[in-house]
Amino acid sequence: MNIRHTCTLRVWAAVGERRIGTRLSADRYQSAGGAVGPDILSLRYFLVVAEERHFTRAAVRIGIAQPALSARIRRLEADLGTQLLVRTTRTVELTPAGTALVESAPAALAAVDRAFDAARRIGAGAAGPLRIGYSLSAGAETAPMLVDALVRALPGLDVTAAPMPTPEISPAVAEGRLDVGITRAEQPGRGVRRFPLRQQRIGVQLAADHPLAANAEIDVADLAGYPVQLHERAANPVAHDQLVGLLGAGPVPRFHSPIVAFDLSQRVVRSGAAVSLAGEAALSAHPPGLTWRPLRTAAVLTTCLVLPYTLLPMHQRVRLVAKDLAAETNWLNGTAATETGSTGDS
Repeated sequence: MNIRHTCTLRVWAAVGERRIGTRLSADRYQSAGGAVGPDILSLRYFLVVAEERHFTRAAVRIGIAQPALSARIRRLEADLGTQLLVRTTRTVELTPAGTALVESAPAALAAVDRAFDAARRIGAGAAGPLRIGYSLSAGAETAPMLVDALVRALPGLDVTAAPMPTPEISPAVAEGRLDVGITRAEQPGRGVRRFPLRQQRIGVQLAADHPLAANAEIDVADLAGYPVQLHERAANPVAHDQLVGLLGAGPVPRFHSPIVAFDLSQRVVRSGAAVSLAGEAALSAHPPGLTWRPLRTAAVLTTCLVLPYTLLPMHQRVRLVAKDLAAETNWLNGTAATETGSTGDS
């Protein structure tokens, strides 16, 4: 029988015979009946002996001493309670039990290898589920671009992303219900780290035929005669207060009814009945019939990447991908994406 079983023998042999004696108890398992079962390394060694049909050649191939290999095989036979090999001075032959083990062991070892590899990949942050929650306002451009970058850079991750009420995102990350958050403005919350992901100049979204659309920039004072549509404060208190404070710098405009989340066409703004404050991502994300003009002010909206306070390898990988994306798109206008406002549990 010509047996071929691929395994990284040198890796397994790297433990060295100096450690084999101490590893036997660690490699072996306890069955429900109390008997000690065979260890994986001895099973791999057995397959090499079965393929070579010679202990000396098998020992050379594995990289251990021949007596140590013989001891391993005898221990494996003792653990199984059956003879696997018939040894003579010149040959090594398989018993029926040995033949059965040769036929079934490779698939079992391959399954073990896959399980070990999956554990290593997940532990290294290169595989497993990645749950992202993002503010609704980040769903127009920022969140999709980051998700696309993560899928390309980390194909082993199973990425899911969904919009959430902004005040709920940081607590969900801190409690482990989310792995990553994307929020507009630096939201309060303990147990998380926040990294600036994007800074957008604040502007006005308005109908393309609105009288103010003829201006290259718009003064806050120009808005006094028009209703300004804002989301309800409860949806994002930090961003709401920032925008209201900005508008309070000039004549206070009249406020229109809050934005309806499911009205993606923004009918009220498109009709000219109101204008809306928005970041410059609106340039590429607004529906037909709308346009965007910057406010004549230095105010910006900051979108933050929210991660747990204790960063696991997966979080660190996400952080690097987000940092590279921000640099490629100039989302931070050349400003270093340093951590801001991190809070632990103490």
